[in-house]
Amino acid sequence: MLVVLSDTHGDDGTRLSGRTREAVEAASRIVHAGDFATADVLDAFESRGRLEGVYGNTDAPAVRERLPAERVLEWEGLRIALVHGHEHTATARSLFARQSNADLVVSGHSHAPTFRPGVVPALDPGSHADPRRNRPAHAELEWDDAAGVARGRLCEPSGTVFERFSVEPRV
Repeated sequence: MLVVLSDTHGDDGTRLSGRTREAVEAASRIVHAGDFATADVLDAFESRGRLEGVYGNTDAPAVRERLPAERVLEWEGLRIALVHGHEHTATARSLFARQSNADLVVSGHSHAPTFRPGVVPALDPGSHADPRRNRPAHAELEWDDAAGVARGRLCEPSGTVFERFSVEPRV
């Protein structure tokens, strides 16, 4: 399972609870779209396993020194373009995804969990720890070998699944 998080905004830990903590512990890979806030929070996530992250606008210099602003990663059959989003409009994110030949673009910053279908679908996992008038959330993706797609869901830390989606490789 791939778990997607963003906008932790912590001082010294992951701020994980409930289903979000369980999903991170079960994940084969963790993707974080930035705003860890401190190097201690980044360290806490890195200690949990295979982390792929980018820095966000509130990240300390010690985090920015260790992470890129943009990243492209491969997971199962998908190519994923990852940015925080504070320097990207929806159009810029779409262009970055297309230039990266991505199947999915992931960004954070808004704290609003959403999935938008499109030529390159867009996923914002929201914030599991600092939702700011939005529901707290993270995203989980599992690869469906039989169908050749990733099956995804947006979940609250309580375990409530409030949106399901799928992402197909474009090639």
